[in-house]
Amino acid sequence: MNRAVTAILFGAGQRGESVYGRYALAHPDELQFVAVADPDPVRRRRFAADHNIPEERQYISWEDALDGKKNADAVINSTQDRMHYASSMAAMAAGYDILLEKPMSDNMLHSVHLVQAAETYGCQMQICHVLRYSPFFSALHDIVQSGRLGDVITVEHRENVSYWHMAHAFVRGNWRNQAQSSPMILAKCCHDLDILHWTLGQRCRRLQSFGSLHHFLPENAPEGAPARCTDGCPVQEACPYDAERLYLDMSSEEWPVSVISSTGDLSYEGRKHALQTGMYGRCVYACDNDVVDNQTVNMEFDQGASVVLFMHGHAHEGSRTMRYDGTKATLRGAFYEDRNSVIEIIDHLSGQRWESVFPSSTDSGHGGGDLGAIRNFIRALRGEADVLTNPRSSVESHLMAFAAEESRLHNTVIDMEVFRKQAEMATEELNRL
Repeated sequence: MNRAVTAILFGAGQRGESVYGRYALAHPDELQFVAVADPDPVRRRRFAADHNIPEERQYISWEDALDGKKNADAVINSTQDRMHYASSMAAMAAGYDILLEKPMSDNMLHSVHLVQAAETYGCQMQICHVLRYSPFFSALHDIVQSGRLGDVITVEHRENVSYWHMAHAFVRGNWRNQAQSSPMILAKCCHDLDILHWTLGQRCRRLQSFGSLHHFLPENAPEGAPARCTDGCPVQEACPYDAERLYLDMSSEEWPVSVISSTGDLSYEGRKHALQTGMYGRCVYACDNDVVDNQTVNMEFDQGASVVLFMHGHAHEGSRTMRYDGTKATLRGAFYEDRNSVIEIIDHLSGQRWESVFPSSTDSGHGGGDLGAIRNFIRALRGEADVLTNPRSSVESHLMAFAAEESRLHNTVIDMEVFRKQAEMATEELNRL
């Protein structure tokens, strides 16, 4: 296939429009959208206008988009987490290859069943574990796999979620409530668990997890704080989570400001109205959030390495930091979205230090990973590359996340081999449906 890949977009939100839509506009010889499905008329029509999609191929739901003959090569599925399973299963049955946002599903059995279905249908399915496609994490993988560190003994990996990102996405936003989305360890850290699995080149043998919702609770609200930041909060100047400071002072083109208005009006007045009426103007201590704001996962991998993942939502800036200690050398890394990332290696014998700097990416999120992921998908459909994040590989991080949540809730150590087998067997009932 030398022509452009044609695609239907499921979900014209921030990822669908700003990542995949922009890529298609910049590279029409590689990717062209021929249909869009989104229940929000503003998002749907805006995306259709940008990509010259005729009205008859603008759909309210993904079900409508699949109700007829196949009219594209692929589906790019950027719907909400809980919609991934049904929409992807239907798309595979209709003959489409799929680029699927992470997490694969908010349900463990559905995640495993998607893997089995992709293998049964023989379709290309790529999961958007985009960090694998970034220059930083590609280099980290190659260094560890080269043996330069020797046998890896311990790993410390930190997902430092910035305080404002935590408030936006996991307290006020779409991923605040587990029943409506996913456990935070899955929604935020299936990236990180995937990187650990991929970089070490082995699977987790057993794990145990601890965590809680510590801070964003009604009892921690300042005295006199109203339900909304726009209602005259007496501690507004001293509160780092003040919605007016966050959403009114930033450019309307920047995320997260770009997603706060359901009408698409991002003028100052439009943003002010969104904060007065929508979920992003709420006091962080008066939301319906229940996901954790801190969690650790302690793991033992197949070849004996001890690994710990720290996740928390109280960092001054968002980053991923890590340390790998091996029998020959120590590696320290720091990955940032908006400034240069660095990997440093210190050799045990000589004490020599080696450092590599990875410039921040201005045209692609996740340190260049977004761009790398969509390019890999297009190349795979053209027969020019293999899918780096195929569902069988990607589901491992999901199983680790679901196991971590079970461990956290029930205070138990999870045997991952038993956990995997139970998950595979439990999908037999789904296969009979």
